[in-house]
Formats: sequence, C-alpha cells, structure tokens
Amino acid sequence: MTIELIIGLGNPSREYQNTYHNFGYLAADFFNKNLKTRDPEKRRGSLGDSPLYKLKTDVPMNQSGLFVKKALQKYQVKSENMLIIHDDSDIELGKYKLSFGRGSAGHKGAQSIIGQLKTKNFWRLRLGIRPKRNKMKAGDLVLKKITPAHRKIIASVLKSFEKRPGLH
Repeated sequence: MTIELIIGLGNPSREYQNTYHNFGYLAADFFNKNLKTRDPEKRRGSLGDSPLYKLKTDVPMNQSGLFVKKALQKYQVKSENMLIIHDDSDIELGKYKLSFGRGSAGHKGAQSIIGQLKTKNFWRLRLGIRPKRNKMKAGDLVLKKITPAHRKIIASVLKSFEKRPGLH
C-alpha cells in the first residue's frame, strides 16, 4: 500500500459541520495536522520520496467523483495510490474497515467516485459511526452532531490507523 493522495469525503454546507457525515473531513484534518508536512499551503507531506497530498472535497458528498477525478489529474496520482475516507453507518463507532477495489456498498460518495473514475481500484477507509445498540436509520444518524466523547474515539482510531505502513 503506497498512498500519495488522501481525500476526506464530507459536505461543505454549514448544516453538516460537526456531523457524523463529515467524518471524512475530520480524518483529513487529523492527517493534515499529524502526518509530516513539508508544505502546509499545498497540504503536502512526505511519503519516502513521494509527496503525500491530503485534501477535503469541496462539493456535496454525492458529487465527490468529479472532485476526485480532477485531484488525481492535478497531482498526477494513479487511483491505486489514493485513499478515500468516509463515514460508514454499518460499522460500529471506534472501528474501521480498509478495503481496495470494492463496490460502494450503498455509499453515494463512493459510488460517485467509481462512476467518474470507471474503476473501483482505489483504497477506502470506512470509519464507523454507529454507536452500540443504536437502531437509528442511517439518514438520521449521519446528520447528528458529534459528541466530544465520540470525537475522542475517532481520534484514537485515526492515531492507530496512521501507524500503518505506507502513510509515513
């Protein structure tokens, strides 16, 4: 796994700030702050001899594909060297799943990316947002505000993930 581009999915609208739907944004902010940065203006870090770009989408979640396609072109990165980060209401809070070459599993942001790129060959970090024993519908859950306790949980998940090979 060699990652040259990390993109956090979310929604730029004010109504989505600090909601579970913007976990991808929180992750991008975390990596911008914590991964070694050479040029913070360009959100660039180091990965051996390769640059590491860390971005957040500036479009609604369901339209992420065009943003991602343009970012790949701009930074001349192959999709295989890209990590997309987003929320997943099917995964328990405090857990994550890393996958490569998989379908969208119903996530509309991921589906938009697959549609634009015409490939599933990219990495996805799916961050769990569902608290234990919570039976709330996904559409309602993603719009809830993140509690301070849950922010700490996601920070510990991201700290453990950032130690993976390919992200240093």
